Amino acid sequence: MGILRNRGNDDDNDVRRFQMREKLFAIGDDYWIEDDQGNRAFRVNGKALRARSTFKLEDPSGQEVASIQERKLSVRDKVAIERDGRSVATIHKALVGIRDRFAIDLEDGADLKVKGNVVDHEYEIERDGDRVAQISKAWFRVRDTYGVEVEPGEDVGLVLAVTVALESMTED
Repeated sequence: MGILRNRGNDDDNDVRRFQMREKLFAIGDDYWIEDDQGNRAFRVNGKALRARSTFKLEDPSGQEVASIQERKLSVRDKVAIERDGRSVATIHKALVGIRDRFAIDLEDGADLKVKGNVVDHEYEIERDGDRVAQISKAWFRVRDTYGVEVEPGEDVGLVLAVTVALESMTED
């Protein structure tokens, strides 16, 4: 059973698709990210009893793929993504603007931008104007569910960690 509806593209065979649930983020909560076949692909492990929001993205065997942690004592909201104890990305909210705007500073490689409506789960992650991932609720009939479509050749673990971080930054 496929989760995401086929949108008629035959050239997107290498695109990776995942299903996420919105507003299930709380410290201490764990949940699964499923692939487009309904298989458990990654687990988000919410770490309880921490002074700041912390999540671990793990593969199905429990191996840590990324650590996602809110940074306190900053002028603007920031979340850091680490791998093997090393910072790989920092997501920060723009200082001004009516809508939430986010930038993703990568330690290695070109920085990413978030374009669209993060709160409503209708946005894209871009690098130099090229789409890295698309996030949308439109692909699902199930309430409180949205999809993440990762372009071929992109780092799936990093894209999903960014998506988890953005979700945690837009919680009420």
